[in-house]
Amino acid sequence: MAPAANAEYWPELPYAAWKSSCETLHLWSQIVGKIRLAHTPWQNHSWHVPLYVTARGLTTSLIPAPREFQIDFDFIDHLLWIRTSDGHSRQIMLAPKSVAEFYEEVEVAFSELGLAMDIQTMPCELADCIPFDQDRIHAAYDRDYAHRFWRILLSTQDVLARFRTGFIGKVSPVHFFWGSFDLAVTRFSGRTAPQHPGGVPFLSDAVTREAYSHEVSSAGFWPGGGAIDYPAFYSYAYPSPPGFGEAAVEPREAFFSKELGEFILPYDAVRTARDPQAALMAFLCSTYDAAANLGKWDRAALECSFGQTGRPRVV
Repeated sequence: MAPAANAEYWPELPYAAWKSSCETLHLWSQIVGKIRLAHTPWQNHSWHVPLYVTARGLTTSLIPAPREFQIDFDFIDHLLWIRTSDGHSRQIMLAPKSVAEFYEEVEVAFSELGLAMDIQTMPCELADCIPFDQDRIHAAYDRDYAHRFWRILLSTQDVLARFRTGFIGKVSPVHFFWGSFDLAVTRFSGRTAPQHPGGVPFLSDAVTREAYSHEVSSAGFWPGGGAIDYPAFYSYAYPSPPGFGEAAVEPREAFFSKELGEFILPYDAVRTARDPQAALMAFLCSTYDAAANLGKWDRAALECSFGQTGRPRVV
């Protein structure tokens, strides 16, 4: 991929430059995600709650209700769309405004559309958080950086989706978790796992333990914050098999974070690579190899070659 194309598909995203906007957008996404959560029957590993990458942003996909509806973030025109199955809609501008103001605008739109909102207003998976309807601190929105973030999600989605095709065992969709604000895909060994200890801020231990009820190798993209104050790709195993943190992985910029208990590949290492997609795929494959080999997964029964357009898998 030419350098100019790299810059378009894998743009710079310095966390410090858009930290305030990132935090605000994270909280807005939680409001939208909690609406999906409130209306959707529980699915294994919380697969009923994520958002999905679209050609313009992120979507809840269709939400079941007496009148089905869908909520979409549009990071091209910078709008939030709420559309119902009977043809009605409302839109909210994505612009600098507080979380409380955004929450109120969504609430008004739902009332006008005759939809039930009824969500818990406390954010999830965040320490020292403020209820949505009281949060007038987080109020930044940078259109350029929001667009860059979506553009990276779109490019990452392509690689994660291809990586997903090489597995015939149980594997998650490529989805965006608004709680942790990351795009992820997860492979499963098929075996049950030890009970997770829980302890995630403002997240029920029952939810965490159900999510990690089975052995996994999971990978994804995160824009940064906390212990890793830069955008990065990650990969972890649960339970983490002995020797996992010492495994040799690719590319050379990848490392194991003892604090987080997972492999980290700085986004800039991918963005500046000659072939960003190949660099990211090397990370996904090599960290999965470490998890599957050290965890003694039945790889012959779980894996297949990567899918090809228009060609059924040979059996």
